[in-house]
Amino acid sequence: MTAPDAPALPDGTDFPRPRPSSLADLFFSFTWLALQGFGGVLAVIQREMVERKRWLTQEEFLEDWAVAQIMPGPNVVNLSLMVGGRYFGLKGALAALAGMLAVPLVIVLVLGVLYTRFGDNAQMAGALRGMAAVSAGMIAATGVKLAAALGKHPLPLWLTLSICVLGVLMVAILRWPLIYILLGLGGIGCLLTYRKLST
Repeated sequence: MTAPDAPALPDGTDFPRPRPSSLADLFFSFTWLALQGFGGVLAVIQREMVERKRWLTQEEFLEDWAVAQIMPGPNVVNLSLMVGGRYFGLKGALAALAGMLAVPLVIVLVLGVLYTRFGDNAQMAGALRGMAAVSAGMIAATGVKLAAALGKHPLPLWLTLSICVLGVLMVAILRWPLIYILLGLGGIGCLLTYRKLST
């Protein structure tokens, strides 16, 4: 199966854009993403989808990730469904989902058995703490990269940064439930952006 036609510019002319070449390309790409995503796949998927494969722009990634956050289920699974569906419809969504889950599921089951057997080992516990620190650093670095896209947002930069800082404080310091933060800050952001675009 081949990829759909390239999107068109407003004047109707086509422009080239990288895209998955087939359902197999989607499956193996998301399998590779999932296998790199120990401790959190956000940093990996942003680098692969935006910087290396260029299937998404930075702005598209931010928009899709925001939608993935508010949908039920794991964020990265939701994102894989959206990316696959964008290029190949339902078959693409299922291929991307299978790639994201199939091989990692087998690995997690094997690791679960090993952890049950060796989890009390002090060296194992130290290694897991080290992985957690690396994952936190990768997520923070991705946040800095994504922040660059805020300059292109319709709202003023000071306002978008204020919303971001409030979100971090509510999650990290106040420990409010995520659903309240998404509905509250997310709703305010959507309303302000809608008003800005409609004027």
